Amino acid sequence: MNERFRRRAKRNDRIARWVITCGGMLVIFCVIFILLLITNVTLPLFRASQAELYAKFTLPGNVKPGEIRALGIDEYLETGFCLDSQGRFRFFETQRGSEIDLVQAPPPGNADQPLRAVDAYARLQFGLLWADGSMTLEKVNFRPAFDPANNNRRTIEHTVQHQAVFPPPTGGAPERSLARLADDGRRTRVDLTADGRLTITQLVSSENLLGETVEESHYQELTVPDYGAVRSLTLDSHGQALYAGTERGYLLRWSLEEPGSAELLDEIPAFADRRAITALAMVFGDYSLAVGDAAGQVTTWFPVRGDETSPRKSLRLIHELSRHAAPVAALQPSPRDKSLLSLGQDGTLHLDHMTSERHLLDLGNHLPLTKYAFSTRGDGVIGLTTESGAVIWRIDNPHPEVSWKTLFGKVWYEGYDEPAHVWQSSSASDDFEPKMSLTPLIFGTLKGTFYAMLFAVPLALFGAIYTSQFCRPRLRAVIKPTIEVMAAIPTVIIGFLAALWLAPIIERSLGAVFLSIVMIPACLMLAIILWQALRERSAFKRVERGYEFLAVVPVLLLAVAAASVLGPLLEQWLFAGNFKQWLFQELNTRYDQRNCIIIAFGMGFAVIPIIFTIAEDSLSNVPPALKAASLACGASRWQTVWRVILPSASPGIFAGAMIGFGRAVGETMIVLMATGNTPIIDWSPFNGMRPLSANIAVEIPEAPLGGTLYRVLFLSAVILFLMTFVVNTVAELVRQRLRKKYGRF
Repeated sequence: MNERFRRRAKRNDRIARWVITCGGMLVIFCVIFILLLITNVTLPLFRASQAELYAKFTLPGNVKPGEIRALGIDEYLETGFCLDSQGRFRFFETQRGSEIDLVQAPPPGNADQPLRAVDAYARLQFGLLWADGSMTLEKVNFRPAFDPANNNRRTIEHTVQHQAVFPPPTGGAPERSLARLADDGRRTRVDLTADGRLTITQLVSSENLLGETVEESHYQELTVPDYGAVRSLTLDSHGQALYAGTERGYLLRWSLEEPGSAELLDEIPAFADRRAITALAMVFGDYSLAVGDAAGQVTTWFPVRGDETSPRKSLRLIHELSRHAAPVAALQPSPRDKSLLSLGQDGTLHLDHMTSERHLLDLGNHLPLTKYAFSTRGDGVIGLTTESGAVIWRIDNPHPEVSWKTLFGKVWYEGYDEPAHVWQSSSASDDFEPKMSLTPLIFGTLKGTFYAMLFAVPLALFGAIYTSQFCRPRLRAVIKPTIEVMAAIPTVIIGFLAALWLAPIIERSLGAVFLSIVMIPACLMLAIILWQALRERSAFKRVERGYEFLAVVPVLLLAVAAASVLGPLLEQWLFAGNFKQWLFQELNTRYDQRNCIIIAFGMGFAVIPIIFTIAEDSLSNVPPALKAASLACGASRWQTVWRVILPSASPGIFAGAMIGFGRAVGETMIVLMATGNTPIIDWSPFNGMRPLSANIAVEIPEAPLGGTLYRVLFLSAVILFLMTFVVNTVAELVRQRLRKKYGRF
């Protein structure tokens, strides 16, 4: 050999080896980099919440701690206020602590009377109980403004809005009072008297026949069961539900929807040891009730049905949050989500999230607090120390509703009668609980893949066996490229046809579809029995030599035709002409037009070419010597395929099936268009599902950048990546074992 040519060949081999090695390493690096990139986006979901000390100062005006009735702060943490015992709103600048304004809430009657108590609720709304027993409702409003004379510098404007006045009750000044103003103008007041009586006063405005506004007053004294003195009270923001907690640990709930006709709905012992209930508050959304007790435990409750047939809901303990070292003194919900601040009598402040049951932060450990309040955005807290000092924290808590339990476990959501796996990322109302359980999505991915593989693997494998072992070479040269071309069909076309063409056909011919499952194998068996009698003739022997499908095709067509004719008749006879109604009535199963039967056909059609091609190549590459030796020993063609060819090609066949499985797991467009996108956990083939891939495609356009939904969708991508990685790894391990067992093929 020419030495020069040999050196050039070696050089080219070295270059090719390095190029291939670098290319392979680059592919591996890119895959790992993509995994790290999407994982990095999901990591903030599990980051611990943080509190940064934003400001600390002494309240202006030499106000003593005992004179402060309430606190508040705007969403930018720039302007705060305190409400003193004279009903004055003192606004101050948070960075320097200097007073910038003082607004006097107008007291009814005697202008010099002091405040007895303040009830803070909703978003910067306050019920002021004056010394003579009268009440007023005030609301603090903050609004950003821009000054064009000062380079459009942003400032925070504040106002105190006077909303309603309630005259003093006839029985004298109460111990405690609550008042609410509903959206429809109805005013509700609840009074707890010194002797433990509860009275309800409701003012309802309506129009008479002349178009004049008439105000009706409804008064009612509630009968309070003898469960000890009432220690805590709360009303929902519309004044339609009243809750009370007693010193013997009983929870009482009244419905105030009908003016003058309050109905006691619940009277239940909250705890087995009958410890006193010291604080109550409505969680954001006015559905769940937060309960603080004398043992320092914070829990949340909401009404649920005892059973499916029960028309009434009863309060039930749902979530247990963090425990204080001292009795709970006060509770305040976040104005933005299901987070909750709880103050212990030792001055410590806990921040918890109701749905995820995560304990997020401890505040005030070294600065015992007496009063506190959320900012209007929920990302800041202002507290009052025992020395008239104000402390403001900025809260970094972007994803409090996410935990391993909410992502993968059962969670008891508001309005549900039991814990469940639910995916519901958005709603028409802002006060709902985001439900981001990935379990139904993972289940939907596996369910759709299972039905697709159940349809695709037998067809692809039998087709590969026939094409490689029984078909004539000339015919094989046509069939194999044709099936491989099927892989080039866009999946959006397959999904479109499956959803808009195939689904209505199957819905109309459901009886025929299920009858064909029986008719096709039965007709094939009858045809095989008949063929055994006909195959002795020379004319039919020629058909056996690679053209068997010519005899099978008419049988299949006849079986499908018979099923299409007999299916409606059988449905009329057995199911009164409505198989779907029978499914619902007898099996409690709904038939959705876009279901797993459609997925089996649609996604199976997309997976068949991959499995067929790899399996056919593996079967064709089995050495002819093995086949010849088997036939020489007297084995039939089918015995040779079953006992020799299939075991030898099993590593490649298994690899093809696993690659098809991975292809089905990551499929998006077909399942997006043909499943109905219902995130439920049900193995029934008559309803749909929502896999991870389709969920990402549906949700990502509406996911706010950096928000919880956005990061959970990236977590879904990580799970998809890991699923395919695990499947491929297991497939390779099994393939290597099969290869070691059955030789090098």
